Amino acid sequence: MGGAIGVDVGGTKCLGVVLDRDDAVIAEHRVATPASGPSLVAAVSEVVAALRPSAAGQVPVGVGVPGLVDHSGMLRFAPHLRAVTDFALRDELLAGPLAGVPLVVDNDATCAVWAEHRLGAARGASHVLMATLGTGIGGGLILDGRLQRGSHGFAGEIGHVVVDPQGPQCPCGRQGCWERYASGSGLGRMAREAAEAGVAPRVVELAGGDPEEVRGEHLTVAAAEGDQEAREVMARFAWWVALGLANLAAVLDPELIVLGGGMIEAGPVLLEPTSASFHSLLEGAAHRPAVPLVAAQLGARAGAIGAALLARSAPAAG
Repeated sequence: MGGAIGVDVGGTKCLGVVLDRDDAVIAEHRVATPASGPSLVAAVSEVVAALRPSAAGQVPVGVGVPGLVDHSGMLRFAPHLRAVTDFALRDELLAGPLAGVPLVVDNDATCAVWAEHRLGAARGASHVLMATLGTGIGGGLILDGRLQRGSHGFAGEIGHVVVDPQGPQCPCGRQGCWERYASGSGLGRMAREAAEAGVAPRVVELAGGDPEEVRGEHLTVAAAEGDQEAREVMARFAWWVALGLANLAAVLDPELIVLGGGMIEAGPVLLEPTSASFHSLLEGAAHRPAVPLVAAQLGARAGAIGAALLARSAPAAG
């Protein structure tokens, strides 16, 4: 197989990579994620143009975007890209600088799970659930070794399973979605609540002394230092992560769950309490084969790498 370019559109940045024929990343480029559909087309085109010299000629391109992406490459709805709705992203890209290029536009977490299945933490596994924990939560699914997209392409929107109908408002328009409790945004909210209650002095100190400035990363640092109050908040957060995973495992029966996204950079301080709570919440845990929770191996590049891998099997543009 030849080289390919993959672009992962995140909440704050568009990251592109070039894969060579041996699946090694040989170049990358990033720009800020814009707010509108036309500017998103321009940003993706800019990333691809910057990477083409490293790709040695015209190569297939894959683009991963968050939200509901249908089989035609139209972004129907994305809670974290609210200004880009019912936007024919693939068609718009093909009408511009990517005319004639084999092109795939897919969900970002779908791309990420394919990358981890092919090259990362899920190599050799046939039934894989991936949860990407970042600003929100995305999901990807492999069953019988095959990537699953659902009837319309929308499978994997696991962050918007409601776990508390009376919970906080979600950017998707509903209340109490899982990602309000188990994403980076959810951790930040829990950390600020603890800070404002006066039970997390080290976290407040890391935030410069202002409880309103507390973010999830401040709590993560304090927990990694061994601060007991921070660890207690992290344990409550990990329980919410585990609750959603246990519910999904009851439906999907995966052999392996991969946790990715920016939050997994917290390492054992998050993974260990999540694994413990998951085991306690999983139906019949003592009577079924273990379902390991493992950290993604490809890091922030997983979505872009997966998009590039999918692009290699893209049909001719048109």
